[in-house]
Amino acid sequence: MKQDVGLSGIETAVRERYAHASQEQEACLCVPSQGYDPRYLKVLPDEIIQRDYGCGDPSKWVREGETVLDLGSGGGKICYICAQKVGPNGKVIGVDFNQPMLDLARKYQKSVGDQLGYHNVEFRKGKIQDLKLDLDLLEAWLTENPARDADGYLRAQDRADVLSRERPMIGDRSVDVIVSNCVLNLVTPREKTQLFDEMFRVLKVGGRCVISDIVCDEDVPQELQDDATLWSGCISGAFREDLFLRAFEDAGFHGIRIVERSEQPWQTVRGIEFRSVTVEAFKGKQGPCVDHNQAVIYKGPWKRVVDDDGHTLTRGQRMAVCAKTFDLYRREPYRDEFYFIEPRVPVSAEDAKPFDCRANAVRDVRQTKGLDYDATTEAGPSCCGPEGCP
Repeated sequence: MKQDVGLSGIETAVRERYAHASQEQEACLCVPSQGYDPRYLKVLPDEIIQRDYGCGDPSKWVREGETVLDLGSGGGKICYICAQKVGPNGKVIGVDFNQPMLDLARKYQKSVGDQLGYHNVEFRKGKIQDLKLDLDLLEAWLTENPARDADGYLRAQDRADVLSRERPMIGDRSVDVIVSNCVLNLVTPREKTQLFDEMFRVLKVGGRCVISDIVCDEDVPQELQDDATLWSGCISGAFREDLFLRAFEDAGFHGIRIVERSEQPWQTVRGIEFRSVTVEAFKGKQGPCVDHNQAVIYKGPWKRVVDDDGHTLTRGQRMAVCAKTFDLYRREPYRDEFYFIEPRVPVSAEDAKPFDCRANAVRDVRQTKGLDYDATTEAGPSCCGPEGCP
């Protein structure tokens, strides 16, 4: 039955529905996730598998030894899969604000770790759009200092500010990779920008997000946004597909790409198609631009492309780039798209000059070889074949 709700009631609707879903399986909550590697499911109890609600498998992109943050970790399925992928030298942190879901995840924390032979998973109570405030710590304080009136409420707010500042739930630049499975769309519209800013804050430089979520091909009209049942069912809060990618860009991410996209919509409401996508995005393009006489050659197949910083890269041309961009392109997701040209004589940090990345200039070959370069070399011994030259 349709339930109308204002923005202030979205969190309540989401919390209540997922609390119920932690106790009884609900078939209509997000897209049924498929394709998990069965090797990673063997240690999971049936209760967690049956209470899994998502639309993808971002754990596919997790690597050994990484620190992983799972936003909206629910019953812990993705966390326990990631725990096996990162191994004993890695770490997995699940964040959720729904107590029944946290209880389900924590219920099996020791038994799963015992089966693996190591314990590298922990679950923290908090909102994914506010990764500074640890709600477990705040609740412990409230137990000793209950808020019985307005003054008590204000003291609780002050305590929350102190905890966020002095004991943040997730610290700055502390995470290698953020994953999330069909949860970002549940955040209220006014907090979505804060959500992406928080993801950017907690990632290490060079870190990345791999986010599976529900997107739509048209704007969701206000009357559907006001429907609590559709909102908690991953419909009303869905990002428009192009705006989902732009949200990463606006937060400062680069290398943003869709790594999975369902061909058929999961659901269609009033002609609007809702489908699952998984997006990968990286942190680390910030910093000064200095010139070390380096160049990159874009391999193609496109005649010309533009990156997230506005560099225009023409196929086959030696494009001048700053040292920061040169190093960036040598990492994921760009490294296979370029040939990299270093100067014959390295430029020291002291001699490097500021570089204007807006120029989109071709690098003169003499800048990399040197103005006085006049070498002549003989052909290699193998140029005539094994029998030698005639």
